[in-house]
Amino acid sequence: MITIYNFPRGARGVRAFWVCEEMGVPYRAEAVSFPPSEAYRALNPMGTVPFLEDEGGVAINESTAMMLYIAERYGPTPLLPAKDDPALAKVLQFTVYGEGTLGSGMNPLMMAKFGAPDAEKDIWMTRALYGRMETALDIVAKALGDGPFIAGETFTLADISVSTAIDMWKGALGKDTPPALAAWRERVQSRPAYLRAAAAQQR
Repeated sequence: MITIYNFPRGARGVRAFWVCEEMGVPYRAEAVSFPPSEAYRALNPMGTVPFLEDEGGVAINESTAMMLYIAERYGPTPLLPAKDDPALAKVLQFTVYGEGTLGSGMNPLMMAKFGAPDAEKDIWMTRALYGRMETALDIVAKALGDGPFIAGETFTLADISVSTAIDMWKGALGKDTPPALAAWRERVQSRPAYLRAAAAQQR
C-alpha cells in the first residue's frame, strides 16, 4: 500500500491524497513532526514533505511526480489523458506548473514571511517574486477561460496541482486570487474526493 508522509495541513501532501481519493487507490497518511525527526530524515534526507513510499522500493519526494506516478501506476484514469488525447500536453504543463512555477516561487516568499527579520521581509527580491506570482496566476486564469477545468471539460491532475498551490498563496501568504480562479478553486475543492483528502491527515 502507498504511504504518504505529510505535515498536518500540508498543501503539497494533499495533492497526492487527492489523486488517490479520486481514483479509489488505498493509501496510508503518516503525519510528520516539525522539525522532522532523524528517523524521517533517514527515509527522506531532504527532510521535506510530502514523501511517498510504495511497494518495490518506490520513494518519491516531489509532489507532482507523486501525482503522475499514482495516475500511471494505478490508472488509467480521466485525471491523466491518454497519450493520443490532445489535452495531455496541457494537463502535463499545468500539473508541473503548479509546483515548478507557483509552488517554487512561493517557497522563498514563505521563508521571508515566517523566517526573515522584519527589516529583511520586504526587499527587492520578495517584491519581484510577488509580482511574478501574480502574473503566473493570471496565466492560469487565461488558460481556464470560460471552461469548467484547466484542460477543458474534464477534471484532471492540472486542477489538483494548481488549486493546492493556490492554497499556499491564500493560506500561508494571505493573498487574493483573480475572481475567476477563486470561483474555480471553490468548485473543484467542493468535490467529495478533495474533502476526504483534506481530512486525511486526521485519520
